[in-house]
Amino acid sequence: MRRRSFVALLGGASLAATGLPSAIAREGVEVAPPSQLSKLVSAEQVEQAAAKQYNQMLGQASGKRALAPANHPQVVRLRYIAERLIPHTYEWNKHARDWRWEVNLIGSKQINAFCMPGGKIAFYYGILNELKLTDDEVAMIMGHEMTHALREHAREQMGKTMATRGAIEIGSALLGLGSGGRLLADMGGQLLTLRFGREDESEADLVGLELAARGGYDPRAGVTLWQKMAAANKRGTVELLSTHPSGPTRISDIELNLPKVMPLYERADKPERRFGPPTASSAPEERER
Repeated sequence: MRRRSFVALLGGASLAATGLPSAIAREGVEVAPPSQLSKLVSAEQVEQAAAKQYNQMLGQASGKRALAPANHPQVVRLRYIAERLIPHTYEWNKHARDWRWEVNLIGSKQINAFCMPGGKIAFYYGILNELKLTDDEVAMIMGHEMTHALREHAREQMGKTMATRGAIEIGSALLGLGSGGRLLADMGGQLLTLRFGREDESEADLVGLELAARGGYDPRAGVTLWQKMAAANKRGTVELLSTHPSGPTRISDIELNLPKVMPLYERADKPERRFGPPTASSAPEERER
């Protein structure tokens, strides 16, 4: 498969024993290069569209009193975890260092979270409350969602869509002219509802696993997280399970890759602060439309 190319690491001692020249092997997961289709769309345009959509969403949530304030215990929790993971994102996308990262909590019962292009993160209260997530499990979700932005999965999806419209519309879109320009604007308006394929989801699972481990969060929580997700899905639709792969496949892939990230976790500085899941009275108020 294009994205799921993972290699075992060889220790320097074993290389020396064979008489082969030493080599520098990257520790952690390894993935294939991003698709060239993403280059059909400007990263700047995608990030600008994402920021616009994100701010509109925050405005709507604020209007319903469903946007948690900065001093809300769960917002403090989410932002603390994000601060530990963000420094480890730079290796995966050179532009991430310059992103204006944001983390917000929306008072909704949905079991969902996302990170839009440019580092715009949102968690829905439902995913924290219904699943009673530990900090390690929150880090798994956050790392997963960050990876979608870091690996520019949305930009790639937009590039794929544009490629199917033919060379004429592609040329117009690149110049910001005609129907192609309108197409790009329309696609930018769909960033909040974009769905990713199996390869993107698998990549997000494993790169997210590494980000969390490097941030000092136990990657074994990836297993308990998806077990909770599967149980919640039996009770109703879970937004994060609306795409491939299935829960059992995700769990087996995570278990297979744990030996690659556990050494990173064991050496990482561990969080000085630990938080608990929401209490019954801590939900941001949400007014139905």
